[in-house]
Amino acid sequence: MEPHQLHDPPRGTSPNAAMSRLLGAMSLVTMAMTIPQVWLIWVRHDASGVSLLSWGAYLVSALLWFWHGLRQGDRNVWLACVGWIVLDAGVIAGVLTYS
Repeated sequence: MEPHQLHDPPRGTSPNAAMSRLLGAMSLVTMAMTIPQVWLIWVRHDASGVSLLSWGAYLVSALLWFWHGLRQGDRNVWLACVGWIVLDAGVIAGVLTYS
């Protein structure tokens, strides 16, 4: 056994790997929590009370994080942003259509 292997945790069990898994799971959970908003707008045609300004800011933020993730080569960042861009754009398009 190499000396550095005595101190390295087993592959996939480091704190960074655990944090990556947690962040990935939270991205999925929070996106799933946004689906009812999109559903309400597009299925019930009800965009009342939905702020175009807020969802526009969310979209801009997702686009910036997407770009940052691509530049850093961080798949965990840019891949989650794809989902957010789709959801944010869906809400914005629905607000513009049904308000």
